[in-house]
Amino acid sequence: MKNYTYILYIVLLAFIPVSCTRNLELEPVSTISTASFWKTEDDANGALRGMYIRLRSVTATNLYLWGEARSQDMKQSVGNDFNNLRIFNNTLDATTAGPDWSSVYRVVNDANLILKYLPGIVFGADANRNRLLAEAFAMRAFCYFIMTKTWGTLPLVLEPTEGYDPAILYRERSGVNEVFVQIKNDIEKALSLFPDNNFQAGRNRWSKPAVNALKGDVFLWTAKKLNGGNNDLNTALTALNEVGAADVQLLTGFESVFNYDNKGNKEILMANNFQQFETGGTFMANMYIDAYPPNADPVARALIGTVGGGNYWTLSDDTRSRFKDDDTRKAATYTELYSVDPATGAKTSFYGCIQRKFNGTVDAGARLFIDDVILYRYADVLLMKAEAQNALGQDPANAINEVRKRAFGARFSEHTFVTGSKEANDNAILEERLLEFLYEGKYWWDILRFDKAATQIPYFKANPGHTYKYIWPLSLGILSSEPKVQQNTGY
Repeated sequence: MKNYTYILYIVLLAFIPVSCTRNLELEPVSTISTASFWKTEDDANGALRGMYIRLRSVTATNLYLWGEARSQDMKQSVGNDFNNLRIFNNTLDATTAGPDWSSVYRVVNDANLILKYLPGIVFGADANRNRLLAEAFAMRAFCYFIMTKTWGTLPLVLEPTEGYDPAILYRERSGVNEVFVQIKNDIEKALSLFPDNNFQAGRNRWSKPAVNALKGDVFLWTAKKLNGGNNDLNTALTALNEVGAADVQLLTGFESVFNYDNKGNKEILMANNFQQFETGGTFMANMYIDAYPPNADPVARALIGTVGGGNYWTLSDDTRSRFKDDDTRKAATYTELYSVDPATGAKTSFYGCIQRKFNGTVDAGARLFIDDVILYRYADVLLMKAEAQNALGQDPANAINEVRKRAFGARFSEHTFVTGSKEANDNAILEERLLEFLYEGKYWWDILRFDKAATQIPYFKANPGHTYKYIWPLSLGILSSEPKVQQNTGY
C-alpha cells in the first residue's frame, strides 16, 4: 500500500501546477488528487517523499551554479561547457541568465500542498504529523533562502497553486526583508514541531539539528547583510551551539565524509539523496574526465580510476595555490592530472584538476555521479560558529582549530589558528571555508556574506562598480510570463 501511494503521488505531481510563475503552469488539480489523495498517513508520507524527490532538480546542478560557480574558484578546462561559461565569468545578462527559479518554486509548491492538507489527515500519532509538517516548513524556508540570496526580492507564495486564479498566479515581488520574516517564521514553526533531536535514516530529510544549522546560516546572513546586528548574531550562535547537542561529530578522516559507501554519516546534518536507477547524476560530472591524455601520470590515473563525465571545469590557479601540501583536504578534494615523459616520468603538460569529493560509484564499468548533495554538515556549523563569535568580538580560535586539527593531523601544531584582529580573523575563516567546502556550492554566498567580492573575485576586482551583479538577472522566460515581475536593476 505504501509503495502504491508513493507512486500515485509522483504521478499526480505531473498534473499539479507548481509555481507562481505562468511558465510553470500545467493542468488544474483533478478532483481525484485533491478529494481522494490527501486522506491517509501513507498519502502524507508519499507527498513528503515527492517533495524531496523534487528537490533533486534543484540540487543536482542548480544549487552549485547559484551557490559557488560565480566565485571564480573554477575556470574552463580542456572541455567547453558552453551553457555555463558566462556564470563563472560573471558576464550574465537577461539573455544568458543561468537557471531560473522555476525548479525551486516547484519544491515550494510541494511544501505548500503538505502544509495545507496534512492538518486534515488523521495520524496514528500526533508526533508523526508534526514531524512531517516541520519538514515542510523547513523546506519552504530553505527554498526561499536560496532564492532571495540569488535574486533578491521574490514573489512570496504561501499557498499551493491549484488553479488559474490570476491573483495567485501573477504576483509582485515582496521585499527582501519581508521574505526573511517569512523564512524565520517558517524556521521557528519547524523547530517547535520536531518532537526530538533525532535524524531519519540516511540524514536526507530535515531534522531539528539541520534546521538549527539553517537558522544559524539565515541569521548570519541577516546580521551581516540586512543590519540585523548583534541580536541576529547571538541568535545564530545559539542555534549553532544547539546543533552540538545532537548526534553529530567531525569524522576522523576528511575523505570519509564523502565516501559513496558512507552516506548519512555522523558529520552530515542534511543531504539530498541520489540513488542508482532512481535519479540522474549531479553537476560534479562536469569536473571529472571522459578520457585520459596521452602518457597520463600513472599515479594520478590510479587515483582517478574509471573515467566518466567530462573535464569542463577545473580549479583556477589561485584556488590551487591556497591548498598546502600537508593539508589532507587537498588530496581528498582534487587530483592534478599531468602527462609525463614515459622515459623519465617528468611532468610535461597539465591536463586539469579532477574533483575527488563527489566521484560517485562505478557499476558495470561506468562511473555514476550519484553522491548525495550535502546541504549542511558539522564542519559548516563550526565555521559559522567561528564567524558569529568573531563578529561579536569573541575568540573564534577553538571552532576554527577543531576543523584544522582534522585537516592537518599530526602537522596541526604548525597550523594552529591564533586569533588576531576582527578583519584578520574574518579573512582566515573565509579562507578556511574555501578549503573545507570546495565543490559544495557555498563559496559565492560566503564571499557575499563576508562582503569580499570586490577583493576576492577577479571580475569584480576589474569592475568594482558592477555591484548590481551580486544578484542574478531574471531570465527572459520569467519576464515574459510574469507581467508583475520586473528585471533586477542594472540588467
